[in-house]
Amino acid sequence: MLALAPAACAQMPTTAKTASMTQMEHPAMNHNSIQPETTLDISAEGEVMRAPDIAFITAGVQADAETAQAAMQQQANAMTGVFDALAKAGIEKKDMQTSNFSLQPRYTYVEIDEGKGRTRGEQRLDGYTASNELTIKVRDLDRLGATMDSLVSAGGNTFSGISFALDNDDEVRAEARRLAVQSAIARAELYASAAGMKVGRIVTISEGGDYSPQPMAMMSRSKEMMMDASTPISGGEVGYTARVNIQFELVK
Repeated sequence: MLALAPAACAQMPTTAKTASMTQMEHPAMNHNSIQPETTLDISAEGEVMRAPDIAFITAGVQADAETAQAAMQQQANAMTGVFDALAKAGIEKKDMQTSNFSLQPRYTYVEIDEGKGRTRGEQRLDGYTASNELTIKVRDLDRLGATMDSLVSAGGNTFSGISFALDNDDEVRAEARRLAVQSAIARAELYASAAGMKVGRIVTISEGGDYSPQPMAMMSRSKEMMMDASTPISGGEVGYTARVNIQFELVK
């Protein structure tokens, strides 16, 4: 019997080692784990609508001429008048930015009779087109129509559109984010209740990005369409939307 005692003692470390490995192979048995057993992923949005207080006009000058130099000179003369008119309308230099400038050749397609009933097509240079486009920030919306009219009277003949926004949108974006989180929590509670569970802690939360759709009040208006004094423009409302992705833990 005394000879068996050392053998029994030798088995004890092996037994302890086996128990430790079993626990590692079955992490669910570890009651101190913070990994949730049941989770719910929710994506939600929050939207806030506000009346805009600024507008952006995209407008400019387009000039056609037989030579590139003549086209450039014509647009330069017209743009000088446009800048002067905008300054008189109260637009500061910092609120005017060139957004597009181009000089392109113009071609016409002609058919040449080669005789015997055969013709061939050919492109011939017909002149040049110079374009200069501005993005203009208008801070006084009550003078928006008058500003556009003065721009046209000074020589502006292209309009690409108008967009509206808030000059300072930090507070509105923050409100949209709060609404998105509140919406996600409300939906999580609904799903949890339907499943006979409760919402526990938030496991992860991430922002899915936000955007502010800007309604377009006008697109591609020609000079002839803008000749009436004080062109009426309506800004409507602009919407700011935030998205969040939240993972909730569900508990019994």
